Amino acid sequence: MKKLELHWKILIGMLLGLVFGFLMLQISWGKDFITDWIKPLGTIFVKLLKLIAVPLILASLIKGISDLKDISKFKNIGIRTILTYILTTVIAITIGLLLVNIIAPGDGISEETINKLTETYSNNSSVQAKIAEASRQKDSGPLQFLEDMVPENAFSAMSNNKLMLQVIFFSIFLGLSMLLIGEKRAEPMKNFFDSLNDIVLKMVDLIMLTAPIAVFALLANVVVSSDDPDLLLALVKYAGVVVLGLALLVVFYCVLVATVAKKNPLWFLKEISPAQLLAFSTSSSAATLPVTMERVEEHIGVDKEVSSFVLPVGATINMDGTSLYQAVAAVFIAQALAFDLSFADQLTIVLTALLASIGSAAVPGAGMVMLVIVLESIGFPADKLAIGLALIFAVDRPLDMCRTVINVTGDAAVSMIVAKSVGKLGEPKVKNWDDNYEEVK
Repeated sequence: MKKLELHWKILIGMLLGLVFGFLMLQISWGKDFITDWIKPLGTIFVKLLKLIAVPLILASLIKGISDLKDISKFKNIGIRTILTYILTTVIAITIGLLLVNIIAPGDGISEETINKLTETYSNNSSVQAKIAEASRQKDSGPLQFLEDMVPENAFSAMSNNKLMLQVIFFSIFLGLSMLLIGEKRAEPMKNFFDSLNDIVLKMVDLIMLTAPIAVFALLANVVVSSDDPDLLLALVKYAGVVVLGLALLVVFYCVLVATVAKKNPLWFLKEISPAQLLAFSTSSSAATLPVTMERVEEHIGVDKEVSSFVLPVGATINMDGTSLYQAVAAVFIAQALAFDLSFADQLTIVLTALLASIGSAAVPGAGMVMLVIVLESIGFPADKLAIGLALIFAVDRPLDMCRTVINVTGDAAVSMIVAKSVGKLGEPKVKNWDDNYEEVK
């Protein structure tokens, strides 16, 4: 009998989690049972992925750069990566703006629904926290993001997953310095990071053995902790526009994969699907990063020289799904609250959403902080910001799950395109968790 592939196991786990969650909602003690006994399984899985994210970035980037033998190659990869990410983000925002202006989901939302959503969520602590965080980011200087990239203590940066850009900066700095001292003197350090990279990737394989159980737990918890279903239905048109835009982005990536990378887009989606399903379950591209790197390198054939730079950077600055969502959400809020937007305002949304995506934390809920920055950039009244966020808060969690899938898919597609452009897209070399088990059992 043929062994069931990982993405099917994860998909079955997700479906069973949804069904189990709905069944538990029918029982008085069901929600507490999932919170106490099921949710921790998913939480442990996400913690394990986050545990190895920083060591993986450190080892993978340093190995990738030290393997280059030529600094000009790194510059070539870096420039192509940043330009491609900017291009895909601008296209994502443009798709979102076109759809929300054509369909106009905000025009159909009733005054009663607005009042109910405002009453339910405007004073929500999470909404207020995001407004406060956005204000803090907005008040910072124009070069603050560059300042934030440079750590004053490498170990402090490596102890906090939210400081991913600082870890990337340190890894690149260390890798380039290893190149400059010459291959012979750098060899002991290079051997250490090569070995660390292999070990961390093996840890990914072991963690992924529990993925079907973990996504079962994560999805069951999402179901029992969901908000008022009536409010969710009231926002179905807005959510539909976001999901349609995200689907069009997948089509766009598939076109790029077929035309630029010269690979079958259906094969690409199949090979990256475990990372997509985990992105959906965790709502975090940072937590999914170890799996994304493993799938792209071993199952798609992108050379580590490319993937080790493109994917960690992408998890931090490339948020196509989130940027599209911001464009749709900003215009939807303006439509619902009768705030007129000019063509110049819409161009401002494109520029601000692009800039806001750089350095935004790759964690659940970061998109809403970016949205506040976008709304403030078009002169949206400060006293209505809480109302605006309240309008979309009910469906933010499921949409966050969907847009994280697109963020991860975009990172993988760009890594293929960059790899193809520099001749580093080869054949897949799949490694299993038990490849060396016979030697040690």
